[in-house]
Amino acid sequence: MTNRKMFFTMLWGAVFRRRSRAMMAVIASLVGAATLFCLASVCVAVPQQMNEEMRAYGANLIVTPASATGKSQGIDTATVRNVTALIGAGHSVKSAAYRYESVRINSAPYTIAGVDVKAVRALNRHWNVTGDWPGSGNVMVGRDVADALGVKVGSRVTIGYRAADASASASSSASAKSDSDESTETAESSAQGTQSTQTTQGEQTTQATENGRVSSDIMDNNGTEFRIAGIVDTGGNEDSIIYATTADMAKLAGSKRGADVVEYSVNAMGDELNAIVNRINKNTNTAVKAQTVTKITSSDTRIIAMLQTLFWIVSLVVLVLTLVGVGTTISSIVSQRRNEIGLRKALGADSRAIGVEFYVESGIYGLIGGLLGTAIGYVLARVLCATVFGRAIGFDWLLGAGSLLLSVAIAVIASIPPVRRATRIDPAIVLREE
Repeated sequence: MTNRKMFFTMLWGAVFRRRSRAMMAVIASLVGAATLFCLASVCVAVPQQMNEEMRAYGANLIVTPASATGKSQGIDTATVRNVTALIGAGHSVKSAAYRYESVRINSAPYTIAGVDVKAVRALNRHWNVTGDWPGSGNVMVGRDVADALGVKVGSRVTIGYRAADASASASSSASAKSDSDESTETAESSAQGTQSTQTTQGEQTTQATENGRVSSDIMDNNGTEFRIAGIVDTGGNEDSIIYATTADMAKLAGSKRGADVVEYSVNAMGDELNAIVNRINKNTNTAVKAQTVTKITSSDTRIIAMLQTLFWIVSLVVLVLTLVGVGTTISSIVSQRRNEIGLRKALGADSRAIGVEFYVESGIYGLIGGLLGTAIGYVLARVLCATVFGRAIGFDWLLGAGSLLLSVAIAVIASIPPVRRATRIDPAIVLREE
């Protein structure tokens, strides 16, 4: 019998004739591989899954006109399509455009937004709406507006539009909408818009009074009657805005123009999202300015970073426990075969050959445990993602191959200390004990 044939015969006997000890080693590797693969799969899938979940809470990028002329005319449909195509290159994207005007209800000033109801509804799934969304002849008001007017769903209000009011509010309305973004650029534009609004309102007040009496234009309550279809309650700036369809807005204002703000929900985050913003701002042909919604993007990054850190810490702990468990099992196997090792050394087997046999045997245990553990880990990861995120994940073959190699490596590394002790056994002492 050749040495190679003898080697495989001894290996076969060690693995398959001592099934109980082999099962212990395989189970130790299996548990570690299943846990590590499950955690790694979830950790890899979490950023994408969390990003998709966070997109239900509104936009993470907004676009406004870059120039004063653009602010008065708004962002036209062609520009919106071009910017959407620029953002959507390689990313899934949702968008909604808002046209803002200043109106009066019972002589009090309010802001009204003309919107595409379907687009806004798809973008802001977190909005809590009592009643219905806007429709033809129907508006949706924010909670603060409803409380101020003392109205409810089904009530009717007369909304008056004044061109003088609209010219004063064109810039301030857009900045008020994006003020919740908490970015430096937005704060600056909001301050500028507020200052210009106060100046214009001061001029209007001077013109609207004569001999200490209020002008009849201020007290004019004429306008278009609308039914309140619903009340939106978000806890944000949306609560102070009235929402109407784009068609009703055009009829009310007597003209059509572009949007003041276009909100985007982009399936991107961090540096990738900032790169999209820079690409838009460097494109002078679009004549728009893009910026991230800091409150949303920072929350995304912070939550995902915390989850990933937690997963990797748990994975490291599991890796150490697996190493200890496999090492203990292999050490037990080597101890039980102490007499066999002594006899083989007495018959002329060298320490290197005995060590290689134990390393290969440990690698086989790791390979079998890794295969079974990876399969079980994938099932667990799939169930976990389906339960938490409501989405299935595919099998990552690269991660699967890494799991197998890691299982084999852990088994071999864990066997090094007991094997080195075994190869130092003095055959004379072992045989004397027999």
